[in-house]
Amino acid sequence: MTLGPLIVQSDQTVLLEVAHPDAEEARHALAVFAELERAPEHIHTYRITRLGLWNARAAGHTDAEILDTLNRYAKFPVPSGVAGEISDTMQRYGRLTIERIADGDRAGELVLRSDEPMILREVSSAKKIAPLLGNRIDELTFPVEAWARGELKQQLVARGWPAEDLAGYTPGDPHDIELAEDGWQMRDYQRAAVEKFHAGGSGVVVLPCGAGKTIVGAGAMAAVGAKTLILVTNAVSARQWRSELLRRTSLTEDEIGEYSGQVKEVRPVTIATYQILTSRRKGEYAHLSLLDAHDWGLIVYDEVHLLPAPVFKLTAELQARRRIGLTATLVREDGREGDVFSLIGPKRYDAAWKDIEAQGFIAPAACFEIRVELPESERLEYAVAEDQDRYRIAASATVKQRVAREIIAKHPDESVLVIGQYIDQLESMAEALNAPLITGQTPMDERERLFESFRSGEDRILVVSKVANFSVDLPDASVAIQISGSFGSRQEEAQRLGRLLRPKSNGATASFYTIVTRDTVDQDFAQNRQRFLAEQGYAYTITNAE
Repeated sequence: MTLGPLIVQSDQTVLLEVAHPDAEEARHALAVFAELERAPEHIHTYRITRLGLWNARAAGHTDAEILDTLNRYAKFPVPSGVAGEISDTMQRYGRLTIERIADGDRAGELVLRSDEPMILREVSSAKKIAPLLGNRIDELTFPVEAWARGELKQQLVARGWPAEDLAGYTPGDPHDIELAEDGWQMRDYQRAAVEKFHAGGSGVVVLPCGAGKTIVGAGAMAAVGAKTLILVTNAVSARQWRSELLRRTSLTEDEIGEYSGQVKEVRPVTIATYQILTSRRKGEYAHLSLLDAHDWGLIVYDEVHLLPAPVFKLTAELQARRRIGLTATLVREDGREGDVFSLIGPKRYDAAWKDIEAQGFIAPAACFEIRVELPESERLEYAVAEDQDRYRIAASATVKQRVAREIIAKHPDESVLVIGQYIDQLESMAEALNAPLITGQTPMDERERLFESFRSGEDRILVVSKVANFSVDLPDASVAIQISGSFGSRQEEAQRLGRLLRPKSNGATASFYTIVTRDTVDQDFAQNRQRFLAEQGYAYTITNAE
């Protein structure tokens, strides 16, 4: 009998032996329910979390399947306490339900139900839950205040009793939307994602960058067939959504409106930015009327892992409307994954990055970490700097310019993105490379012109700030050089690699380089940033600049 690549420990951590022949297979199976915590060279550490198990349960996986995965790949017997905890945690999902009374005097009223009176008694007596419920109807049923559906779900997740929401959704104003599969077809995984979402009513679809999340959004809109509000990260993304919807659906220009800092159009399909929805005037959210401008039948949250905190509060009040979240990663750096789970909905569909790559729908990618030495003069400045300044000094090391030039020279015929965090560093880099620069200060029309110039091949090198992290379609980029980032942000690392994953017409492998300053916090943050991609099966080759 072959010993497996996993060691399951009683504290619910799981160690994966990277060099084992079954490691890749085990990694894919683990990603369904566990989160990668550390990914050094030889042993990767995963943690089994409640939220991971509940998401797996909502996506249709059972505790028996998960225990079978652990038993199949474990080097030693799975501790009985871990097996019991997994079963107990997964069985908590759905033992409470939120429903509507179907008939009688109270028809249409929202209620919290359970077949187990003890559970109901426990949650109804909790300080933060009691005000959300009315007087008990019977031993198994409590009425729910009409406004409290979202907050109740949040509080139940916090108490460890995630409710299954069976209360249904308002159909919204009908609006016919059809997919126009003219010269293209939905891929099998995209179709499966739409079906899983529609069957569940609301929830999150997790697909890698470049795998066609916009098409899944369009498919969801066609399945629901109602007026739709689409929330996106920025105006560039809004215009890309508009362009894709015109190309992929029966919608016309007159049916799609943009609601952003520049334009205020409300149409049957309206694309709004998170920024406009959360902007305030005299302390009030000035554009909340958009949420009631139509009787929306569907709300699409693009890049749901970036949902600003104020939008959670607004979403808590939108629980009667169908919601779909689209993302490449459920990782949130603010730790609010539980709010995504309770307010947008649980994970309905998740496709492993390497599986989509194997099918040829995203480009294969090689990841490299290039380590440089901090020059002596900068090392002294770094040594005496305050903690909040140390990362900036290390990440902005001047030696990174020379290394970036050498990497670009290795890829003479490829399109290269140079991505960073600090504007002065990017300005200096753009000047050194004689390349155009896009930052948050670049006017929208100029941004679109430069992106188009890059797509067409007129400009082979483009230097960009974090404005290019999200929802920017640059299919011909095949090399990215990351010179600095948002500290240890795993989601940013995933998004930046995602800029390269659109399939290449020549079938080429994409190259993702991170230039890291050795023996500084830049190196420490880089290890954290790489965790999510390591979980997806991407290995980093670490080399010295010398």
